[in-house]
Amino acid sequence: MKTKREDNNDEDEGREFPDLKRQKKLDESSPPPASLAFENALHTLASYDDDDDEKEEEEMKEASGLRGREDNRRAELNGHRDEEEDDDDDDPHQEANQVKRSRLVEVRRDCPYLDTVNRQVLDFDFEKFCSVSLSNLNVYACLVCGKYYQGRGQKSHAYTHSLEAGHHVYINLRTEKVYCLPDGYEINDPSLDDIRHVLNPRFTREQVDQLDKNKQWSRALDGSDYLPGMVGLNNIKETDFVNVTIQSLMRVTPLRNFFLIPENYRHCKSPLVHRFGELTRKIWHARNFKGQVSPHEFLQAVMKASKKRFRIGAQSDPVEFMSWLLNTLHGDLRTSKKNSSIIYNCFQGELEVVKEIPNKGFFEKRENGDDQNNATTADGHADVILETCRMPFLMLGLDLPPPPLFKDVMEKNIIPQVPLFNILKKFDGELVTEVVRPRIARMRYRVTRLPQYLILHMRRFTKNNFFIEKNPTLVNFPVKNLELKDYIPLPAPKENEKLRSKYDLIANIVHDGKPGEGFYRVFVQRKSEELWYEMQDLHVSETLPQMVALSETYMQIYEQQQ
Repeated sequence: MKTKREDNNDEDEGREFPDLKRQKKLDESSPPPASLAFENALHTLASYDDDDDEKEEEEMKEASGLRGREDNRRAELNGHRDEEEDDDDDDPHQEANQVKRSRLVEVRRDCPYLDTVNRQVLDFDFEKFCSVSLSNLNVYACLVCGKYYQGRGQKSHAYTHSLEAGHHVYINLRTEKVYCLPDGYEINDPSLDDIRHVLNPRFTREQVDQLDKNKQWSRALDGSDYLPGMVGLNNIKETDFVNVTIQSLMRVTPLRNFFLIPENYRHCKSPLVHRFGELTRKIWHARNFKGQVSPHEFLQAVMKASKKRFRIGAQSDPVEFMSWLLNTLHGDLRTSKKNSSIIYNCFQGELEVVKEIPNKGFFEKRENGDDQNNATTADGHADVILETCRMPFLMLGLDLPPPPLFKDVMEKNIIPQVPLFNILKKFDGELVTEVVRPRIARMRYRVTRLPQYLILHMRRFTKNNFFIEKNPTLVNFPVKNLELKDYIPLPAPKENEKLRSKYDLIANIVHDGKPGEGFYRVFVQRKSEELWYEMQDLHVSETLPQMVALSETYMQIYEQQQ
């Protein structure tokens, strides 16, 4: 029997044809060359095999099964079933074996087309979809023009492209193997390792430990210089709220180190987790072909995971996005035994909340003239009910004082300023905060456990029935040595432990412009030299620490001093 295509799955090859499986094992027993000993971090996400077309594979199996049933039925009718089973010429499995044996891929160290590889056009930041069929199965990148094509068999789009355009070198985006088409042999050349590193950046644990000590700049192929970890992010379309959030989280050392090593989250099946890890490795990679990174694949995973709550082309709030991202990553990463993850280890603190709720029964009895002591609670407050609980938090929301309504004598709006310590008093356990939702209550908050990384959110936007209003109040805050114990009461540390209440700022997200029309930028610190950089999408520039506090801060991340 002749198959429709001489291009089948290696896994099915071993399962259905044991002779070829033994031959394959003998071939694999020899160690691979060192230059190809790479491990793809996303192998566990893929459910397809190299050089496999699922539709044609099913057709081959169905045809083999029909052929076998037809032979058996003919043998039974003629009374010669044993003779048919011994007839090797009619055995469909043997013919398939011969086909597969003819498909053993030749590996060469030399290829005459390697000089046609153009690294300037290679861009692996976008989704791995064939540019013709729009399929994400078995996709190859042409290393000459940079386009993506599916398959490499004789009827595949990559094979056709190699004949029409004369482009002969292709890399499998999943296995990282390089092939020459239409000849079909595999290329084993160390000169292609830099392309594999850009396709799938990888770090050793020793390299991760040295990241915050590295002061060396990197140079891209276009001649631009960039700092690993300080690369700009492409604003695809109104995605600056995502970019500032990502740049801020890249300063959280334990979180960054966790996602730089894919083995830490290999058990997780969430595409969002793996796309976030892939983006982290690209931002901190020192051998990129260009000095910026496009978070396209990460944004696609965000759109799917959030059910288009956050999407390309629609401006959103970085505070809402930060909250959603941290909670979603935690839910995907936590193990069944412990409700913990790298997210909670970095950002989770604890609050004691005292809620005073008006006692409706007390007021009803007063209105009816029944003013008896049976409505009095145990603490003597008959008009309120006290509820005390402890709740975890990932970020703290701070309320800004309302701006003045009138202009000064120069007919200019007065821009008020408030110290950070004043608005932090909300969490001293004594200041009362009035809330109306879900019902009217008086709240008092007190911090009972500080996180390693403290996220503060200034409630700068208020929404009414007609429009969104922005509070322009400037917040005065220290860049280093924020001592919380001087302004809010903190619990005493346990024995043999030190009270760590001093924090340093590592990221400061700023909003400029009108509400709903403005844009976001972020100030971040580079630890290796303790320098501050202003980042707005692709724009990255060094700035002074004094400039960080002269802006309308919206969200901050503080790191606990050790």
